[in-house]
Amino acid sequence: MDDPLRAQLARLLDWEEAHVGFERAVEGVPADTYNVRPAGFEHTAWELLEHLRIAQADILDFCVNASYQHLLAWPEDYWPKTPAADEAAWNASIAAFKQDRAAMKRVVRDTQDLHAAVPAGKPSQTYLRAVLLLADHNAYHLGQLVAVRRALGAWPPK
Repeated sequence: MDDPLRAQLARLLDWEEAHVGFERAVEGVPADTYNVRPAGFEHTAWELLEHLRIAQADILDFCVNASYQHLLAWPEDYWPKTPAADEAAWNASIAAFKQDRAAMKRVVRDTQDLHAAVPAGKPSQTYLRAVLLLADHNAYHLGQLVAVRRALGAWPPK
């Protein structure tokens, strides 16, 4: 990428300089902890992982689908319908998150004007805003995921 801003934005989506990145946060999570809600915590590791995936998929769809309609109800539709995950569901969620993150990086790279409004959005809802919103959202919930893992004795990854 020749454009330094675009290169920095693409890096921001898997940032590991100011906080833990996605790969490290989900690395080596023991299957027997996916669905455990530690005392004092609102969510399990599974709920956080799926929330990250669902929210990112929605933001990506908003950016790439000119016919996008906001059909998800906040907050219930942004959290998993399946209260518990097995290893297959856990791994599928990780793979989908990575695939959508790569697609969002293509949005950063290929969108002609990052300051333009997303076609299905309001004038203030630009591509740049969507990328920054996604990075901020992911950083917040990755921190929660690390805190849940720490409370379960499953941090750092082994």
